[in-house]
Amino acid sequence: MALARTRKIMFAAGLLGLAVACGAPSAHEGTAALGAAGSPAGAGASASPVGNDLKFGADHRFASGLTISVGSPQSFRPSPSAYPQSPRGAAFDVQLTNDGSTTYKLSGLNVTATAGGTSVKQVVDTTQGFTGITDAGKDVLPGRSVHITLAFAVPREQTQLRLQIRPSTTEGVAVTYCGPA
Repeated sequence: MALARTRKIMFAAGLLGLAVACGAPSAHEGTAALGAAGSPAGAGASASPVGNDLKFGADHRFASGLTISVGSPQSFRPSPSAYPQSPRGAAFDVQLTNDGSTTYKLSGLNVTATAGGTSVKQVVDTTQGFTGITDAGKDVLPGRSVHITLAFAVPREQTQLRLQIRPSTTEGVAVTYCGPA
């Protein structure tokens, strides 16, 4: 009897831990609370409240008119020439659409990631086409879109991954995507 109760408690604790790791769903589908204005660019995942993280696949529109969508992570095995070496990688398709009235400079895009609460590095694996933001000098004109694919080193076992995106390194506004990877 005690063993069954212990299992139920452990299961409930695991579910609670998962909910806390990625936050509860936002009350408004497709929106996220923004980080505190003036927060430093390297503030990490804590710049956006946990309860307002978006799920992968959702769109987020910044006040500037820039809309970002991050697809679900796709697991892959990095090639021997990848840097950094990792047992596994998670790749993301990122779509940026400039619905604003001014040109967006792609060089300002700042993307950071954590896996299980630990900061992870971006993977560059040219053999598999993961080269980061290759058109960093590109300007995205109003009404235009750009697609990029980013990859990050993740542990061998499935983990909760948080991706924080800032339109520019000086922008105090960020959006955080969260989910299993």
